[in-house]
Amino acid sequence: MNKKKQVAIITGGAKRIGAAICRRLHKANIDIIIHYKNSDKEANYLKDELNSIRKNSASIIKADLLNSNTYPLIINEAINIYGQLNFLINNASSYYRTSIKEVDELNWNDLIGSNLKAALFLSKEAAPFLELTKGSIINITDAHITNPKENYIIYSIAKSGLSTLTKSLAKELGPKIRVNAVAPGPILWPDNSNEFDEDYQQKVISQTMLKKVGEADDIAKAVEFLLLSAPFITSHILNVDGGRSFSID
Repeated sequence: MNKKKQVAIITGGAKRIGAAICRRLHKANIDIIIHYKNSDKEANYLKDELNSIRKNSASIIKADLLNSNTYPLIINEAINIYGQLNFLINNASSYYRTSIKEVDELNWNDLIGSNLKAALFLSKEAAPFLELTKGSIINITDAHITNPKENYIIYSIAKSGLSTLTKSLAKELGPKIRVNAVAPGPILWPDNSNEFDEDYQQKVISQTMLKKVGEADDIAKAVEFLLLSAPFITSHILNVDGGRSFSID
């Protein structure tokens, strides 16, 4: 184990918030494993971008987090390439509407699997290696779960469970491993959704104390802080939402 080197796995790291986290941690001289499911083009582009800055500092792994067999493969990728693991960032997520009238077992398996189950079992696989480095786990949850969005019942359950998982893991894995979460508010609008039109966006902004939408790098900065500058913080859920979760009716 190289004590001067640090290695992070970021699930769903090829684009959006995941890519911002990869870039931010790479800038902090951390080697990166970029996990992705379908975003081959984005993952390869980001890998090449980071390796052009620092040679052999970024790798990619394609895996479906709904397949339990992939969890040890993802963790072992870091060990096989870099010889150690310091940080696990459970960022991958599925997000779409499921009203109580629409829910079915396929929705449940997808949303619970990607948002909650994967984080639990990846953390289980990572724990023995994180103990060796006194590492950290960060879960990306959602600031809105204290006031769940209507018609997103399974997603809300999954992210609420992820917050509880954060606190449970902090108890079980401490003192060697710290576990925290970052809860984004209005940062990026979902891709390919007609629901989040201009009127909706303006309504959200009006309900946010800072009267603006945040940036993906705001989440990345919070992750970097909890990993590198907060040695006495664990089991904490850090809202990065411009104050919306407090101000919304």
